[in-house]
Amino acid sequence: MDLTTETTPRPTSSEQPLKLAVIVGSNREGRFAPIVADWFTSRARQRADFTVDVVDLARTVLPAALSHTPSPEARAALAEVSPRLAAADAFVVLTPEYNHSYPAPLKNLVDWHYTEWQAKPVAFVSYGGVSGGLRAVEHLRQVFAELHAVTVRDTVSFHNAGGLFTDDGGLKDPAGPDGAAKRMLDQLGWWGRALRTARAAHPYAG
Repeated sequence: MDLTTETTPRPTSSEQPLKLAVIVGSNREGRFAPIVADWFTSRARQRADFTVDVVDLARTVLPAALSHTPSPEARAALAEVSPRLAAADAFVVLTPEYNHSYPAPLKNLVDWHYTEWQAKPVAFVSYGGVSGGLRAVEHLRQVFAELHAVTVRDTVSFHNAGGLFTDDGGLKDPAGPDGAAKRMLDQLGWWGRALRTARAAHPYAG
């Protein structure tokens, strides 16, 4: 008998990495989102407390017409993304700002789901012009509050984002954004662990 396997303690749920779904909210042609997403996910994947799953709405096409009885085509599309959202312990939503708010495909993804968001933390990475996408984030906070999610206080935002990155996708001055990403992920990790433990002990009754 291999006694090692009998005596090695298994990691507790609080020690296991959080499943982090990073939702790329833009599908616009010529979008800047992949540059920001690549930068952010490279930071998140350096951490031992998260495993990262990228849900890119340019590759996840859901029907525009919501329904309580989805068509076979809608069910097939939902089968690609809904289990990934349900499995997530935490979310980061990466969004630009379109016309003072966030993109329609992102709202569509949110509205096709309900329990998948409940009692889970959501953080935001935004980008845009002078506002840095923060008006989109403020709208999203209201939406996720309605869905019984918890949004973390700190964000990462890129003002006039096109001028902040080099041609190869690196940041010209990474110190500030790297620090902001660390603070946000620290907060997200705290909420993710706390809410995962709470859901396991007391299933959420929202």
